[in-house]
Amino acid sequence: MNELNEQKNKKPETRARKFWRVVFGSMLGFFLSTILVSFLYLFMMIGMIATLSKSSTDTVQVKDNSLLKIDLAQAVSERSVSTPFDDFAGYETPMGLNDILAAIKEAGGDPKIKGIYLNLSNVAASPATLKEIHDALLQFKEYKKFIYAYSDAYSQSGYYLASVADKVVMNPTGNLMLKGYAFQIMFYKGLLDKLDVDVQVIRHGQFKSAVEPYILDKMSEANTKQMTVLVNTLWECTANDIAAARGISVDRLNQIVDNLSCFNPDSALQMKLVDKLAYASDMEKMLKSKMGVGEDAKMNVVSLRSYAKSIHKIAKTGDKIAVVYAVGEIRDGKGDNDQGIFSDSFVKEFRKAYQNKDVKAIVLRVNSPGGSALASEVIWREIELAKKAGKKVVTSMGDYAASGGYYISCNSDYIFAQPNTLTGSIGVFGMIPSIQKALKNKLGITIDGVKSNEHSTFLSGYGAMDATEIEVMQQNVEQTYALFTKRVADGRKMTVASVDSIGQGRVWAGKDALAIGLVDELGSLSDAINKAGELAKVPVPQENVIYYPQQKSFFEKLFNKEEETEMMLRAKFGDLYYMYEGFQNVMECNGVQARMPMDISIQ
Repeated sequence: MNELNEQKNKKPETRARKFWRVVFGSMLGFFLSTILVSFLYLFMMIGMIATLSKSSTDTVQVKDNSLLKIDLAQAVSERSVSTPFDDFAGYETPMGLNDILAAIKEAGGDPKIKGIYLNLSNVAASPATLKEIHDALLQFKEYKKFIYAYSDAYSQSGYYLASVADKVVMNPTGNLMLKGYAFQIMFYKGLLDKLDVDVQVIRHGQFKSAVEPYILDKMSEANTKQMTVLVNTLWECTANDIAAARGISVDRLNQIVDNLSCFNPDSALQMKLVDKLAYASDMEKMLKSKMGVGEDAKMNVVSLRSYAKSIHKIAKTGDKIAVVYAVGEIRDGKGDNDQGIFSDSFVKEFRKAYQNKDVKAIVLRVNSPGGSALASEVIWREIELAKKAGKKVVTSMGDYAASGGYYISCNSDYIFAQPNTLTGSIGVFGMIPSIQKALKNKLGITIDGVKSNEHSTFLSGYGAMDATEIEVMQQNVEQTYALFTKRVADGRKMTVASVDSIGQGRVWAGKDALAIGLVDELGSLSDAINKAGELAKVPVPQENVIYYPQQKSFFEKLFNKEEETEMMLRAKFGDLYYMYEGFQNVMECNGVQARMPMDISIQ
C-alpha cells in the first residue's frame, strides 16, 4: 500500500531534467574514460621508450667478412642526431658528417670489414661536405680494400663519390647526370615593386651583393664577375677529382660534360665513366663473388649507421681537444644553438671549452654564411679571450665560412678550408625596407603619428629614410667595415689595404683563399684536430676530443615547436626552402650585416 502511495506522490521526470541528467552522465563517463585511456597510453609510452632506449644503446656486433654499405639518401648535417627509432626499419634520421667520417676511417683498419658498397643516387650535401667524404673514401682504399658503387641513376653529387670506386656499376636503363655547376639566384625586385615595398640599401663593397635580389632584376657586373670565378673554381675541384679517379683528362671530361654525352647509359660506359651496366641483382652477385661468398649464401652486410654505433672508444683521462661547432646564421642574443649561432648562447658554450682545464686547444668548426656584424664581433672577442687564456684556436671551415663566418674565423691561430669551401666575403651592408606605400596602396592602411624629435621614426620601417638618416647608416656601415678589415689584418698578419683589395664583399673558394692568404691550409676537420694538438704540443688521441655545444636529446627536439615548424616548411618547400629561408633572413636583419653576397643554390 505504501509503495502505491509513493508511486502516486512521485513526480514524473521533466524533459529538461532528463536532458541534463544524460548530458552530465555522458560528461562524467567521458571524463573517467579519458583518464583511464590516458593512464594506459602513458604506461604504453613508458614501456615503448624503455624498449627503444635499450635497443638504441645495444652494441652492434660486426661479423667477420662484412661489407659496409653506404647509402646517403638523406641530407648530411654537421652532426648526427640520435633517436630511439634509429634501429627500426623505414625510419632514418640524417647522419652527421662527424659519424660518416669516423665510420669510414674506422672501417679502414677494421679486419672484419672487407670493403665498401656505395649505393648512391642523389646525395644531399654541398661540395665541401662531399669533398670530405670523397677524401675519406680515398684513405679507406689505402688499406688495400675495395669499393664498389651502384645506382639506378647517378646524380652529379652521387657520381662524384662513386667515381672513387674500383668498379662503378649503373642500371642499363638509368642515366648519369654530369653537367657542371651553376649558381642560380632569384630576384624579388619585381615582386616588391608590385607590392609597393621600397628598399633602401647602405653597403660597403662592390661585391657585397646580398641585397641585389631586392633592388635589381639581374646580377650586377661585379657580382657576375665574382660568381663566374667562383663557380669555375668549384667545378675545377670536382672535375679534377673525377678525372683522376677515372683515368681521363680534365679536358676530355669537360668535353663530355659540355655535350651531356654521358647521360645515356651506353655512352657513359663507352666513355669509361662507368665500368658495367647491370641490375641490382647482378650487382649483388658481383659483391658475393668479391667477398668469396656463394651465390646462395647470405652476405654479412652492415649499414653505415649501424657500423657507426659499433664504434665505442673509451675516453682517456688527461689532455683534450675541444671541437666547438658554429653552424648556421649568426644572430644577436640568446637562442637555440641548433637553430643558428646566437652570440650570447654560443659564447656561453665556447667559454665552457676554454675554461675547461683539460682542454689544451680548441677547434672552431665553422659552417656559416654570416649574419649580424655585432654578434660576429662579440664572438671574435671571446676567441681573443680564449687565446689570452693560453688556448690555441684552429678553425676548420665547412661548406661556408663567409662574411660573419670569416669574421669569427680570422682570429684563429691556424685556418683550414676545403678547396671548395665558400669563404671571404669581407664586407658589410644594411637594408631597410619601407612598407608605408604597400599598406596604403594594397590594403588601404595609412600611417600617422607624432614624434618628439626630428628622427624619432628612424628605422621604423614605415617610411623612407631621409638624407641625414642615410648618412648615419652609411657611417655605421663604414665603421663596421673598417673594424672588420682590421680584425682580418691583425689575425692574418696583413695590412688593412691588402685586406681591402681582396675584400669588398668578394666570395672566394677555399683553393683561391689559400693563395691570397685568407686560409693557411686545405684540409678536413680531422686535419684541424691534429694541427690543434700539434700547436698545443700535446699528442691528443681522437678518443679525447670533446664536443660543444652538447646536443639535445631526441625528446627535447621532439617537443621543440620551432624545429617542428622548420621541418614542416622544409618538407613543403623542398629544394626551394633556401629561397624562403634567405628572404626571411634578410628581411629580419637588425643592424649592420656581415653576410654572404646572396643566398645561392648550387645546381
